[in-house]
Amino acid sequence: AEAVSAYFSLGALRYMPLANVTALLQMLPLTVTLGAALVFREAVGWRRWLAIATGFGGMLLIVRPGTEGFDQHSIYALISVLCVTVRDLSTRRVSRQVHSMLVTLISALTVVLLGGVWALNETWVPMDARLSVLLGGATLFIIFGYSMSVMTMRVGEVAVVAPFRYTGLVWALLIGFLVFGDWPHPLTLIGAALIVGMGLFTLWREARARQRVQAKTVRM
Repeated sequence: AEAVSAYFSLGALRYMPLANVTALLQMLPLTVTLGAALVFREAVGWRRWLAIATGFGGMLLIVRPGTEGFDQHSIYALISVLCVTVRDLSTRRVSRQVHSMLVTLISALTVVLLGGVWALNETWVPMDARLSVLLGGATLFIIFGYSMSVMTMRVGEVAVVAPFRYTGLVWALLIGFLVFGDWPHPLTLIGAALIVGMGLFTLWREARARQRVQAKTVRM
């Protein structure tokens, strides 16, 4: 899931504004909740179902099917969201006895192997000093970011950790504007706000549900 997500997210980033791709990735708390309900049969109340539906409505405002801005790269971003959802749900089921760095190493090796296979059909070009520095920097950020995400998903409270993901949208807006001169369409901003709002609401409801379960267990 990590390898396929990397392929499609990079494909989307090459042609879509950074903020658009990042906003779609903010759907993860909603898609993970949906996946947990469908796959793990976790209880999801009507409020969270409504939040998921509203978040998907925000997604439609971002990709806007039927318009000129909707193309295969929008589909790439959505496939990436699906794959990261599978990754996060799988991570929840990994035994705590397995070290986080081992999970990171296996994932990285899988990305390298599949990336090597996909690269056979690509045209290779020489790397100058600037591109080498950019690629090296991206590699370091990926290693550090992925390691931290694995560790926090395994040992941190989801309700506490997950909201920090939404800061990525702020950084994407700033970097996209300052570096690339991109500013999202107003509908994209509205859709992103819906996704963020519903994601935070979903996380809050999940925290409330866990608290009720823990309180009931203590009374028993």
